[in-house]
Amino acid sequence: MNEHVQHDRADRRRHGGRGRRGLAAAMASLAVGVVAASAVAPTAAFAGGRPDSVQSSLNALVKDDGMPAALASVKGRDGRTRTYTAGVGDLATGAKVPVDGQIRAGSNTKAFTAVVVLQLVAEGKVGLDSPVDTYLPGLLRGDGIDGRAITVRQLLQHTSGLPDYMEDPAVSDFAAIQYRYFEPRDLLDGALAQKARFPAGTEWEYSNTNYIVAGLLVQKVTGRPVGEEITKRVIDRIGLRHTYFPTPGDMSIHEAHPHGYYRSSPDAAPVDYTEADSSAAWATGAIVSTNTDLNAFYAALIGGRLLPAAQLAEMRTTVPAELLGPGVRYGLGLQSKPLSCGGVLWGHGGTTASYRSRNGVTDDGRAAAITVTTIPGAVAAQHMADALDAALCR
Repeated sequence: MNEHVQHDRADRRRHGGRGRRGLAAAMASLAVGVVAASAVAPTAAFAGGRPDSVQSSLNALVKDDGMPAALASVKGRDGRTRTYTAGVGDLATGAKVPVDGQIRAGSNTKAFTAVVVLQLVAEGKVGLDSPVDTYLPGLLRGDGIDGRAITVRQLLQHTSGLPDYMEDPAVSDFAAIQYRYFEPRDLLDGALAQKARFPAGTEWEYSNTNYIVAGLLVQKVTGRPVGEEITKRVIDRIGLRHTYFPTPGDMSIHEAHPHGYYRSSPDAAPVDYTEADSSAAWATGAIVSTNTDLNAFYAALIGGRLLPAAQLAEMRTTVPAELLGPGVRYGLGLQSKPLSCGGVLWGHGGTTASYRSRNGVTDDGRAAAITVTTIPGAVAAQHMADALDAALCR
C-alpha cells in the first residue's frame, strides 16, 4: 500500500484451519537478501569483555540476513535502557543509522487504537459486547457480514470474521500506491466486496479491517479524528515525544530515521519506501515512533497508566493465535508470547512495506524493541524473534 501497509502480511495469516493465501507468503519472501553496503557495528561488550548479545544479533541480521539496517532499544533488569544500531541508514549515501531513529511502527498502531476504544468503554460511551451497529448502523453489510452480529470486542480481538481489505488488489500493490491517498471507506469497501471469513465469534483470524472499523467507531463516538484521539488520550498523556499519528497528506518521517526499503520480488532492487502516504494503514498501522517510545508505551499500558484495571484485564484476556508464532495469544489489540526464560512478553509488533518491528515488555519492567528496515524473509524473521527473546531474557 502506500507504504505503511503496515499490515503485517505475515501476521495476517489464516487461523483456524484454512490455508493462507499466497499473498502473505509472497510478502514474507520479498525481503530475503536485501544486500546493502552493510556497515556492521563493532560488537559491543559489557564490563569484563563479555560480548553484548543484542549487538551481536543486530550485526547478524545485517551481515547474514541482508537487512539494510537494524536498531534496538532494550531496558534491562537493572532498569537501564541501552540502544543499538547496525548496518547503514541510507543505501544511497551510506549514512549511519540514527541511534533510536524514528520508524514506521505498523501494526503497533492497533494497540494504540484499542486503548482509545477501551478508554471509551471505561467512560461508558461504548459497550465492549455491543454490536458494531449500535455505533455505526448499517456500515457492515455484505456476504455473510452483518454489523448487528459483530461486537466491538470481536473487532479488537480479530474474531469478527471480517475479510482483510489488504486482499483487495487496489491496495495490495505497494509500488503503485506509495503516494496514493485512501479514505477509510475506500479500504472498507475493499473488504466488504469479499465474503465473510467465518461467522463472528467462531474463529480467530488477523484482519486489518477490524481496526479500520474500530477507527471509524472512535470517530463516530468522539466526533474527532482518530489520530487526534490517539494523540490526546495516549501519546500526549504519557509523554511519547517521538511518536505521532501522521495527518492527511504527511508523507515524511519527521525526525532522524533510517530509510526503509521495499522489494517487489526477491530479485528486485530495493526501492526507497521511506516517504509514503500512510492513509492505507490509518487506524490499523499509520503511527511513526521509535523503539524506545514503543517500549515506554507498552510499559505504561501494562503498568496501568492508560486503562482502568477492568479494561486492562479485558485487553489481556487472550485467545490462541498460534500462526503468529508458537504459544502466541491475542487479546484486545495486544499479543502475549512465552519467553524462553519463563513468563511472557506483552506487545504487538508491526510491519509496513519497508520496516518491521518486534517488541515486548514484561510485568517486572523489562522491555525490548527491534526494528529492521525492510520486510525480512522467514529465516530473518525468526532471527528477529530469537533476538527479542534473548534481549528480554539476558
